[in-house]
Amino acid sequence: MNVKIFKRRAMRPLRVVQITDCHLGSQPGELMLGLDTDQSLFDVLELIQNSEPTPDLILATGDISNDGGAASYQRFIDIVNHYFPGVALAWLPGNHDDPLNMDQVDILPIEAHYRAQGWNLILLDSRIPMEEGGELHPNELMRLDAELKANSEPTMVFLHHQPVPVGSEWIDQYVVKNAEAFFDVLDKYDHVKAVSWGHVHQEFQDSRNNVTLLATPSTCVQFAPKSKPFKLDTIMPGYRSYSLNADGSFTSEVKRIQTKAYAIDFASTGY
Repeated sequence: MNVKIFKRRAMRPLRVVQITDCHLGSQPGELMLGLDTDQSLFDVLELIQNSEPTPDLILATGDISNDGGAASYQRFIDIVNHYFPGVALAWLPGNHDDPLNMDQVDILPIEAHYRAQGWNLILLDSRIPMEEGGELHPNELMRLDAELKANSEPTMVFLHHQPVPVGSEWIDQYVVKNAEAFFDVLDKYDHVKAVSWGHVHQEFQDSRNNVTLLATPSTCVQFAPKSKPFKLDTIMPGYRSYSLNADGSFTSEVKRIQTKAYAIDFASTGY
């Protein structure tokens, strides 16, 4: 008897790329602190093309726009689709964003959660209208709790504002106001593997109760870490990639543009 034995092929990792704080204007070529934020986004997307396997998902964690204009959101989608046609796109709002204008785009990106290959990615809205700081509305906390209760897959949670201080006094005044309530929800579920955010324009990593805490650098200007007053860093724009394995483990890496001279106003004391 000729018997064929088939070995089960291991599921490949889910590949996710996080970009954040693009600060695009409604018109091409608009500047932020001297930097053309279109150009820096082009450069980061090209770096992703050259550095990563094609991602399953590109996730933008807020401050997509600098002015909240409807045109800036359609431009963002068009730019990402130019570099990554056919790749799923998800986003959530930051303090510079206008959710009503985000909804005016031709094809709406994923906005609540993304489930694939044994992982659940939950997107939260931490925006407070007309304020710089963050807070999670009770409805968002209830949605988070319900999602975690209903689905026991390994889970990552994404939001815009930092739920923990990152060590820069001027921006840590904008930490999520009800972060304790947020972590009270997470602490009930051991399948939460990581929380990641934008807003701080710098790389950060820590852990809490076996949950990895991550911040991702901006695709435009970078804020100096461990700085009491506002200060720009000379390090270049970047992104964060994730490789999410079926067993619940994952790896993450930040990569940055290496060779570029941008016209950034490093002497600026605010933005």
